[in-house]
Amino acid sequence: MSNGRAVDPAVMDKLGAALAHRGPDGAGRYLGGEAGLLNTRLAIIDLETGGQPLYDDRGAVLVANGEVYNDPELRRQMPDARFRTGSDCESPLHLYRRKGLDFVDDLRGMYAIAIHDPAASRMVLARDPFGIKPLYYVEAPGYFAFASEPRALIAAGLAERKIRPQARAELLQLKFTTGADTIFSRIRRALPGETLVIADGKIVERRRRRALPGGGPRAIGPDDAMRQLDAILRDSVAHHLRSDVPYGLFLSGGIDSSTLAGLMARMSSNPVIALTAGFRDSKVPDESIDARRVARAVGADHHIVEMTAEYFWNNAPRIADALDDPTTDAATIPTFALAEAARNRVKVVLSGEGGDEMFCGYSRYRRARWLGGMFTRHARTRGELDALGTTNGALRGWRDGLNEVEREEAASGRTFIQQLQAVDCAEWLPNDLLIKLDRCLMANGIEGRTPFLDPVVAEFAMRLPDAMKATRRMSKRILRDWLAANVPAAEPYAKKLGFNPPIGEWIAVRKSLVADLVAEAPGIAEAFSRADVDRVFADPETNHQAAWSMLFYALWHSRHILGVSSGGNVQDVLTAARAYA
Repeated sequence: MSNGRAVDPAVMDKLGAALAHRGPDGAGRYLGGEAGLLNTRLAIIDLETGGQPLYDDRGAVLVANGEVYNDPELRRQMPDARFRTGSDCESPLHLYRRKGLDFVDDLRGMYAIAIHDPAASRMVLARDPFGIKPLYYVEAPGYFAFASEPRALIAAGLAERKIRPQARAELLQLKFTTGADTIFSRIRRALPGETLVIADGKIVERRRRRALPGGGPRAIGPDDAMRQLDAILRDSVAHHLRSDVPYGLFLSGGIDSSTLAGLMARMSSNPVIALTAGFRDSKVPDESIDARRVARAVGADHHIVEMTAEYFWNNAPRIADALDDPTTDAATIPTFALAEAARNRVKVVLSGEGGDEMFCGYSRYRRARWLGGMFTRHARTRGELDALGTTNGALRGWRDGLNEVEREEAASGRTFIQQLQAVDCAEWLPNDLLIKLDRCLMANGIEGRTPFLDPVVAEFAMRLPDAMKATRRMSKRILRDWLAANVPAAEPYAKKLGFNPPIGEWIAVRKSLVADLVAEAPGIAEAFSRADVDRVFADPETNHQAAWSMLFYALWHSRHILGVSSGGNVQDVLTAARAYA
């Protein structure tokens, strides 16, 4: 949206080209004076007539990325509306006409929505409350621009390849960046649940729809809680299975994905297509064994994708390329591999992201219940590089963003466990787990859906008594009890080890070469000494996260700041980056 002049079609061309991987099934655009909208489509619902932009009778125009799962119910509530398509994204346009900016209150789904309303001389942007779908913007003198990925804004010349040092510190210490400011100096995120109104090229109003309910735990007995849990999970999964294309499941064999496997098998007429990452030739636990047992129990069509050091070496640059808004979460590697394997089988994948945050799956939730809370602590009080003595000036301010969110939650009236959940949902979930899922899948033309991140599930889970979620010995107690009754093959009371790829082993295979390449990479050299790098890579199996954080950042910086091609393996890319030193 430009201020007083027509949008340049060449800029729109560049935006579309940069986002083509997110929508390989077609593209549409709208140019109306000083406003322009563009959509690249991944066709999931209404394959024939659901192309965008979408228009109403009074001239408003909508483009959206995501799914509105309760579209059928919304259409029935608006019998007088004239729907032109079967697209699930058309109902928000009619809601906007009826409710104005409150239209988002009725939406159940994942979305980034843009509505241009010429009659009101404004653009409205809205992001779903959990931040499942991304939305980035640049507010600059003379124009306001937005996109689903920062790379598009940069490719179109609307933002610079320049980093924000504090975000770099967050990335290396936390594995993700916090708040509205991204790692790019001029690009910001719309916050989860945020609605922005833009007029004359400026943000003139902000609203926020929160994902989590307020208030402390409510009183409920275990039998009632179990009955309600079963009904709520069935309802959420049923909504998330609405699709006109084939769907599947990422099955780790853990609590969350095994729960989804049981529910999907109950609701699907055909065997559920399930994909699992395996680490057979590694020291880390191979959860594909658990996944295979669950898949057999629910009758799934199961596929195991074996992960190797060679895959890592050859594909780490492509993964860093996909993660333009970066996270150093090593689970991006198997997630990317699973998405590659899924694209020839399905177009929609359900995933268990959000189960840990909704039902208290992390060990810190259990510790909060030890000895009356004596061992309670917030997450990530130590950075990934702290133990290695590399806390130099480049890492200054790495926890400021989390500190601010924790202070806000301390005054919320929630229990401490609820506060931990809320902080995780505010930062870790949207800025690590959901970015990982979105970028890895969309790079491969796959839509990811997360049934645990549903407002109906959140309303129930957040207000359960703490003891039903976390005991002194067990996380996710109520989900484990549900699995025991419904999918006992998941062995729900056994210790679950998480989705942890053997990143240290993979790096150790060529640690001397990798250390040299990382130390000489311009992005690392401007922040760390050779001695810092050598301390990290002296024992990458012990320092696995620190080693991956440095290597990932070297690759990421080479691609997204220097503009080095991501074609080739780790050595190819970092060798090419040396020319920029």
